[in-house]
Amino acid sequence: MNLRPAFEKFYARTRDVLAPGLKSSQWAYREMLYANVTSEMEWLDLGCGHQLFPKWMSGWENDQQVLASRSRSFVGIDYDLRSLLEHRGLTKKVRGDIEKLPFKDDSFDLVTANVVLEHVKEPIAMLREVRRILKPGGKFIFHTPNLLGYTTTIARLLPDAIKLKMVPYLQARPEADVFPTFYRFNSPATVKVLAEESGFSITTLRAVETSAQMVMLGPAVVFELMLIRALRFKRLENLRTNLVAVLQKK
Repeated sequence: MNLRPAFEKFYARTRDVLAPGLKSSQWAYREMLYANVTSEMEWLDLGCGHQLFPKWMSGWENDQQVLASRSRSFVGIDYDLRSLLEHRGLTKKVRGDIEKLPFKDDSFDLVTANVVLEHVKEPIAMLREVRRILKPGGKFIFHTPNLLGYTTTIARLLPDAIKLKMVPYLQARPEADVFPTFYRFNSPATVKVLAEESGFSITTLRAVETSAQMVMLGPAVVFELMLIRALRFKRLENLRTNLVAVLQKK
C-alpha cells in the first residue's frame, strides 16, 4: 500500500498551520545563484551530479537552462561517471576529484557546490584548490547541511546500513545516490576558520530552514514542524538545518 500521497497531504495541511511559508533550503540556494550568476562568467559546479537542482523542484529544468545561459561556460565535475552522463545542462563535463581539481590557476569566476561538502574528507585541501582555480575576486557559493542541525545530528547517530534503508523511504531517493558523509566543513564556526585559513573572506553565511524530513512517518511530522517553528527565533538560527554561504577569494 502506497501511503506517500496520504502522508504528503497530511503534511501540507499541518505545515501551513504550524510553519507557514516553510520550503526546502534548495530554494535559498537557488536565490543565491540567481543573485550571483552573471553574463560572461566562467562557472564550475563541484560534484555536479545529475542536474543543478533536485528533480522534485518545480521548474528545475528551466532554472538550470536560464542560469547556464547567463554564464559564458558552465562546467561540471563529478567522480561518479553515471551522474555526469545523465547531466544535460552542462557546457563541459569532467570526471575528477574535487580535492585535486584538474584546472589551471585563475580559470573560473564562480565555483558552486550543492549538498556536496558534507562528503569531503579534507575540506582545507578542497578549499585551497577552489581558491587556486578562482580568478581574483571570484566567488565560491555552497549549500550544505548544518552540523548543528537536528537532521544532521540524527544522521550521524545512525549506522550507515540503516541510513541506506531509511533515505530511499523518507526521501524517495535511490540508494545509489546515498554517499558517505564526514561533515568536516558544516558548522558556521568551521566555515569561518577554514575560509580564513584558505584565503577567503565571507560575504554571506546563513543558517536556513528546510522542509520537514519525517513526512513519511505520518503524525510524527507534527513534532518536527513544531521544532522548525521554534528555530525561527533569531537566537536559535544557528541550529537550523542547512547552511548557504558565499566566500570570496581575497
